Amino acid sequence: MPGYGPSCGGNGGARASRAGPRRPSSAAGSESGGRAVTVPPGRDLFSDPIPLRVPAAANLLITLYTPDESGQATQHRTALQTNFLAPGGDHTADESGTPYTATSGSWHYLSGVDVLGSRAAGSVVAVGDSLTDGSGSTGNANRRWPDRLAARLRALPPHRRLGVLNAGIAGNRLLRDDVGPSVLTRFDADALSRAGVRAVILLIGVNDIKGTPEQLDPQALVGGYRELVRRAHARGLKVIGGTVTPYKGFPGHTEAREATRQAVNRLLRTTPVFDAVVDFDAAVRDPADPARILPAYDSGDHIHFNDTGQQVLADTVDLDELRFRTR
Repeated sequence: MPGYGPSCGGNGGARASRAGPRRPSSAAGSESGGRAVTVPPGRDLFSDPIPLRVPAAANLLITLYTPDESGQATQHRTALQTNFLAPGGDHTADESGTPYTATSGSWHYLSGVDVLGSRAAGSVVAVGDSLTDGSGSTGNANRRWPDRLAARLRALPPHRRLGVLNAGIAGNRLLRDDVGPSVLTRFDADALSRAGVRAVILLIGVNDIKGTPEQLDPQALVGGYRELVRRAHARGLKVIGGTVTPYKGFPGHTEAREATRQAVNRLLRTTPVFDAVVDFDAAVRDPADPARILPAYDSGDHIHFNDTGQQVLADTVDLDELRFRTR
């Protein structure tokens, strides 16, 4: 749980469930044995372990209570899942859902959950922007490409099975802080320090190319990628890099920016920047117009992917490349 303002205190609980009539299991959560916690600004705190059986592919319902105004709340803006708010009192133990009369499309306060004691061999972190965050996919359905990758990995034997951590932030850039800290800024906290991480899949760069200010130097982007790889290798982690996907038809597309995108992808395919490359661009582009997404995969805005496109992105990842070897 990260802190943004002076403090945010309270208690919480967790429940895990899968679709169906069975009542979910639940447990209370705390930090250092107490019923409340204050999070200093800019710091993360971990709760005490919560004894809760979590089935594979389950949705976790985490309930938090803040007794006082905490100021601006940390958030993950594009959750693609409905979150429920209960004004007026502590309803963390309420299982009926009746007090939760308001909704939000963002996650607040909580930045992650570590599932301990599983048979998985570790985790892979998917780092990126809105493409990884799942924009364009169906809400409340877990159809982001990292979700679909997780489904593929669950079918593997336990010694090869990895959990998938989604570190995508809509609007994020590689080189420059903009919508959230840049990937260069947040990489250590959001990827390298995650529990059990073994590998990183990186899909980032389109917002650098098309953003304001624009980045039209392919070598600048490649230099940023190399810096991330250097840091990951220092911790023994493998990095799989994704080519930048098409976006012709989306506002902001220009011939100069398209030339940069093509140049970046050419460098990724022909020079040893990453331990391995997953060619997302080749998988989703329209053969009749390679600067565009194939219409069958297009969410309609010409930059994000619908559920079919999300599945194609997930299927393009070679699972053998997630074995723990670095160059």
